[in-house]
Amino acid sequence: MESISYKARIADNLLHNKLKSSAAVLVQGPKWCGKTTTSEQVANSILYLADPNTIKKNLLLAETNINALLQGEQPRLIDEWQEAPQLWDAIRFTADHNPSMGQFILTGSAVPVKKEILRHSGTGRISRLTMRTMSLWESGESNGTIQLKDLFGQTNQIFAETNLQLSDIAHLICRGGWPSTTNVEKQYSLASAYNYVEAIADTDISRVDNTLRDASKAKKLMRSLARHQGTQVANTVIRDDMKMNAADTLTEDTVANYITALKKLFVVEDMEAWNPNLRSKSAIRTSDTHYFTDPSIAVAALGVGPNDLLNDLNTMGLLFETMAVRDLRVYADALDGQVYHFRDKNGLECDTVIHLRNGHYGLVEIKLGGEKLIEEGVVSLTRLAKKIDTDKMYSPSFMMVLTAVGNMAYRRKDGVYVVPIACLKD
Repeated sequence: MESISYKARIADNLLHNKLKSSAAVLVQGPKWCGKTTTSEQVANSILYLADPNTIKKNLLLAETNINALLQGEQPRLIDEWQEAPQLWDAIRFTADHNPSMGQFILTGSAVPVKKEILRHSGTGRISRLTMRTMSLWESGESNGTIQLKDLFGQTNQIFAETNLQLSDIAHLICRGGWPSTTNVEKQYSLASAYNYVEAIADTDISRVDNTLRDASKAKKLMRSLARHQGTQVANTVIRDDMKMNAADTLTEDTVANYITALKKLFVVEDMEAWNPNLRSKSAIRTSDTHYFTDPSIAVAALGVGPNDLLNDLNTMGLLFETMAVRDLRVYADALDGQVYHFRDKNGLECDTVIHLRNGHYGLVEIKLGGEKLIEEGVVSLTRLAKKIDTDKMYSPSFMMVLTAVGNMAYRRKDGVYVVPIACLKD
């Protein structure tokens, strides 16, 4: 029973496929990203575990008669399942004794408080689907003329047009991909991210594992992470950046603890380093990089808005990269791929590498746009491509500069694609 206002998500097909191949699917991701709404589209019965009207009864049943919570037409959606983490083992046990596919959908925005309650991993019975906020294609701002999957094929020439301006991109960065904001009037659509950051700092970062954390420190941490996204910054640098005065007492362990909590809440998602075979020895930096799962979180943490970004293009470029990474991750999921970054000790880098399970990959540099920045991206891409040992792995399927602005997508004479983000889809 599809909602009239529901906007199709790339996760729709992913969830459908996982229900065909698993007894249960765990849909996880940041709060407000649409996990429950997407799952509702395919569920035949629903248990809202945290419903204030029934939560006491539900939690009592979880302790005394947990099977009663599992009864209902399948697939049965159990929303905010982590409120009663013993449901995990109950579902795994049910799946062990009933091998049917597509029995349960679990949604939640945080890991269970007490991991020791989970006696089994769920491997082979419960698959995982990570949802993110909406890409520009899903929210309707990208025309989707250029398909990422086609770039992995035999595509040669491409062409597409877009009329989105830099001011439009600035607004989309600040609005973010929260489903609830995509149908809200422009002037009212920016408040959600600020509310989100307040909720994370004031409540969620402590509630995620029942560890009391300081809201002020949480906000300072998110502000510092916003300034250092996409870098391999050490926790000591974050710690020093957070200190507002000499009286502040912060340790590296405290910083690490707070970052771990943000990861559990799916507020921060690390990007792993890509480790290709290279023609010459070169030390590859293997540290993960931190990105907020949505650019609007960084915007709210910094306390800025669209006009601020337009007046500070360096900051806008940093936050545009966050938005582009989000979109590429969503699109890569549809292709059974993963997004990595590459940096070596000599400073050669590539913002993102989209690597598919079949071994094929594409190299992507992310730039605001303009001839100078595009040329810089092309230089980085071609330098890296020349270093890859194609005797031991595939050549890049494509090289692309993904831009914020530019009125068209095209293929350069050197074979590099230049694609505005508002032309791209999975």
